[in-house]
Amino acid sequence: MKKLIQGILEFRHNCKDEYCSRFGGLAEKHDPDALFVACCDSRVVPNVFASTDPGDLFVLRNIGNSIPPYQIFGASDASVTAAIEFALLELKVKDIIVCGHSDCGAMRAVLEQKKLHPGVAAWLSCAKPSYERFLEDCGDFAPDITPLNRLSQIYVMQQLEHLQTYPMVSEYLQQGVLALHGWWFDLATADVFQYSEKEQKFVLIEA
Repeated sequence: MKKLIQGILEFRHNCKDEYCSRFGGLAEKHDPDALFVACCDSRVVPNVFASTDPGDLFVLRNIGNSIPPYQIFGASDASVTAAIEFALLELKVKDIIVCGHSDCGAMRAVLEQKKLHPGVAAWLSCAKPSYERFLEDCGDFAPDITPLNRLSQIYVMQQLEHLQTYPMVSEYLQQGVLALHGWWFDLATADVFQYSEKEQKFVLIEA
């Protein structure tokens, strides 16, 4: 806590003035560019590696950047459903980004088939299809990517599929007013990759 309090004090003394006008304009309304689904890993900070300002991203964070598949009588997680509904209906976002990352603890638990605490085990149960896909093509990944990171990338793609099980997302995709994106953040290099349908792999985002 001492470090956090010190951070608040430093912000107040060194950075607050330059942010005041920005926050003032956001006090009553914000107009984010995208719904950004990220892992709650403390090393993953979307606003830093995407160089975004306050108000630019509507961020949903949970263990493993997960989107549980929609169920006919509601979603398996109400907070995820609420975030999607609010982003599309109230904030009118045009893009949803699911961003995984390297050396993900959640994916390591899945890969190593660790015995997990009940809540974590239940949450990560939806990763089973990704693990099965990983086993099927585990010999095909590039030599410069570890099995753990390959599973992490497969999991990102599975979440995009899960998103499409939500009726509202499916409807907006068919109308052409929404786009889905799979991103992957490499902690070691701070590089961000995006899945390319054309190349069928994650490619570095660059000019």
